[in-house]
Amino acid sequence: MEAASMAEEKTGSFKPGLQAGASIAIGYFPIALTFGLLSKTTGLTLIETVLMSLIVYAGASQYMGLSLIAAGTSPFVIILTTFVVNIRHFLMTAALSQKVEEQSKWKRGLFAFGITDETFSVLATRNGKIPIGYGFGVTFIAYASWVVSSGIGYMIGANLPQFLQASMTVALYAMFIGLLVPSLKKSVKVLFLAALSAVFNSIFTGYGVMEEGWSIIVSTLLSAVLVEIAETYKRKKRVEEK
Repeated sequence: MEAASMAEEKTGSFKPGLQAGASIAIGYFPIALTFGLLSKTTGLTLIETVLMSLIVYAGASQYMGLSLIAAGTSPFVIILTTFVVNIRHFLMTAALSQKVEEQSKWKRGLFAFGITDETFSVLATRNGKIPIGYGFGVTFIAYASWVVSSGIGYMIGANLPQFLQASMTVALYAMFIGLLVPSLKKSVKVLFLAALSAVFNSIFTGYGVMEEGWSIIVSTLLSAVLVEIAETYKRKKRVEEK
């Protein structure tokens, strides 16, 4: 196993990384395609759509960003909301930093930018140290697929009849549900978190307590804190019973 790993490093680990990330790239294609299509119906230009995928590169957050843009939310609130939703990336990159071979800070920073839930899963389950070339291979092909597919989706959307473009805004909510359901199946905790966030958000926006963007941020943070307090209480109670 060690000999194979050494041979891989000698012959270059970027190509094996591309091969390992190919399935992620294929999976990103329809999701990014839909994002590009919805960007057109939201009113973004092709350049803005591609730049959003190039710079933000966060699937669920980009979809959420579209809904906030459509609602006329301020840029600051959109950025802050995206930051809150993607806080988990700090934990994922911190965990991978222990597995990646030593490299210069700028290379490790560039590598960290390409980490998503899917690329993290591939890299975290790899045995031994991760050659930086391998990591770049996995993240590059996924990143390229997302950006290119976003642009293709936009161009497809631009050629759709106007009534179909307008109806595609409904797909935005369907996509959110599609992203959420797999997590709900795996964890009851996520179900409570989603339900509680929805209740808080409905109250805040329904009674005009705050604008939509701030409502999402506050609802998410408040729900996370309450769910975590409940989980801590449960664990403490189980320990006491033992």
